[in-house]
Amino acid sequence: MYKIMIVDDAQFMRVRLSKLLTGHGYEVVEAENGEQAVQTYRSIKPDAVLMDVTMPEKDGLEALAEIRGYDNQAKVVMLTALGQESMVLQAVQAGAKDYVVKPFDPDRVLRALQKALG
Repeated sequence: MYKIMIVDDAQFMRVRLSKLLTGHGYEVVEAENGEQAVQTYRSIKPDAVLMDVTMPEKDGLEALAEIRGYDNQAKVVMLTALGQESMVLQAVQAGAKDYVVKPFDPDRVLRALQKALG
């Protein structure tokens, strides 16, 4: 069973993603900001990460850079709102495996995760 970390400052988004993933057999851990994401990644070492781009304390791009600095094989899929294409491009250049635009299509989330996990 793959362990997936969901990182989003919006609790409703974490709950929605968690229900989707656990319903498809994934184990889920959560973080509510980029700082928590980095700490949780180091302690749990999930198989993949779904991470929002825009968050308080440390945004998704900063957290992505720190996580990839710690583990250059980290499999991160970014979550982004419409209109944040430049941030998505930066994330992909920094090593994100894929991205999903919110509001998300559940099948698109699952495909992005499967792609990231190989």
